[in-house]
Amino acid sequence: MKILIIGLGSIARKHISALQNLNIDDINIYALRSNLNSEIEEGIENIYDLESLDFSFDFAIISNPTHLHFEFIEKLAKLDIPLFIEKPAVHTLQNILSLVSLIENRNTVNYVACNLRFHPCIEFLRNKLDHENLKINEVNVYCGSYLPDWRPNVDFRKIYSANASMGGGVHLDLFHEIDYVCWLFGMPNKSSSILRNVSSLNINAIDYANYALEYDTFTANIVLNYYRKKSKREIEIVFDNEIFLIDLIDNRIIDDENNIVFEEVDFDVKKTYKKQLRYFIDNLKKQEIHMNSLKESIEILKIVLKDE
Repeated sequence: MKILIIGLGSIARKHISALQNLNIDDINIYALRSNLNSEIEEGIENIYDLESLDFSFDFAIISNPTHLHFEFIEKLAKLDIPLFIEKPAVHTLQNILSLVSLIENRNTVNYVACNLRFHPCIEFLRNKLDHENLKINEVNVYCGSYLPDWRPNVDFRKIYSANASMGGGVHLDLFHEIDYVCWLFGMPNKSSSILRNVSSLNINAIDYANYALEYDTFTANIVLNYYRKKSKREIEIVFDNEIFLIDLIDNRIIDDENNIVFEEVDFDVKKTYKKQLRYFIDNLKKQEIHMNSLKESIEILKIVLKDE
């Protein structure tokens, strides 16, 4: 199996590690590089020109900075290479209809990678909501962490997350929260948002986002930020007869009486990358991906970017 990697940053390395742990026979990983002096890394072969190759790729992982995604989705789709696209798929909706049309017209297999869909707590909730007739009154989602801690020993103001021109911003980086809300509860009837960058981080990208997603009988509130020093990633679901608090860091769901409803002990979020790639590769063999195509993910991205 020949796999192309576009971009070799921290997310790409998580995908590469997951690939190497899938125990796939005869796997070859290639990285498209722009600099002829790029470092050679063990287990990865550098290439510099896609058009001159005498072989094809089984699929490509697009994991470079978000503002470059559009260019490579378009380029690789024209080469009929199946696409595994790191979220968010793009950072702007400009010309997005033409990109979706290109992929559909060429019947390009594609998937937007949102690995938290494979988190055991999210999987438990999805199964519960699908199989039980539950009345929901309110959903509250909070995800806050400290951007300077994301990449130690690197000036956080220079990374793409802190720069709007590079596709940065908490609303795009933490796209997961809106993605899994829409996956669990469906697309909302209406949405509104507040997007700001007035915190002490002093960056030009959005560092605070607050979304309200309106459904027929409840509202989902989502708060995201870059400046919380003690990380917190939680979902609160207020049912008519109980409350669930889902902690995505401690991998536990408790009810309002502090009973453990679900728990995955010693779970490492890295496992979600492996489960996600296994899902993609297994379905790629059938030439059909049943979840989170570019077209589907763009509908969620419209909520994210609506009031930007």
